[in-house]
Amino acid sequence: MAIQIETVKTDSFDMKFFRFGKGKKPYVIIPGISIQSVMNSADTIAENYAVMADEYEIYVFDRREDLPASYSIQEMARDTAKAMKTLGLHDVYLFGASQGGMIALVIAIEFPELVKKMVLGSTSAHIAKWQDSALDHWEHLAKEKDGVKLYLEFGKEIYPSEIFHQYKDALISAGEKVKEEEMERFLILLKGTRNFDVTKELDKIQCPVLAIGVYEDAVMDSDATMEIAEKLDERKDFKLYMYKGYGHAAFDTAPDYRDRIMKFFEQ
Repeated sequence: MAIQIETVKTDSFDMKFFRFGKGKKPYVIIPGISIQSVMNSADTIAENYAVMADEYEIYVFDRREDLPASYSIQEMARDTAKAMKTLGLHDVYLFGASQGGMIALVIAIEFPELVKKMVLGSTSAHIAKWQDSALDHWEHLAKEKDGVKLYLEFGKEIYPSEIFHQYKDALISAGEKVKEEEMERFLILLKGTRNFDVTKELDKIQCPVLAIGVYEDAVMDSDATMEIAEKLDERKDFKLYMYKGYGHAAFDTAPDYRDRIMKFFEQ
């Protein structure tokens, strides 16, 4: 059965989301930046997270509709938190991947009552100069409005070579369908990552945290995960795990990734 896409309406914006699973524990996924909405992949995501569906009710949030011209990570986080509150969610098990991890960090810092446990995947507490190169490259390609080229270069950055070649035809097919408004939305979200920095606020996080990184992360670099670890590693409720060989998008490619998340949540 196809997953239904829903809309949560607040007093200031609408946000699309979908949910699945029959468990009683609320699990919120905040995906990374994408060229096209992750809502298009609802059925695939539900299939991938089937292992958690008996224990959790799983919510996957998009970014808000009608993006403002300038939209920072902090604003994305506050809007996501507002959407969560509107749906009556609190004490959630939270997972943020890449840009979604940055959003998750801000939610945990500013709205600690919303988060019971948090997993951060391939993310960073700040955007350093050495992390700007991938963002610069994607921004340049998006401005050229060449969907196929953007998808292919995006794929090369986030996947290891062998997986990229497996997905290449699918990436080309997706790129051929990119609309101009989707490209403009991607650019706004991309620019919102610039100047992000919560390194001095990490000590405000109250929930247990698992940071998962990848040594060969070509987007954030493994140093980004290590910097989070350096700030939190004195806490007994902090854990770190580093993958080898899976690329930035290990959250999509590592076969034990969801099992690892579930094990942390159940500890």
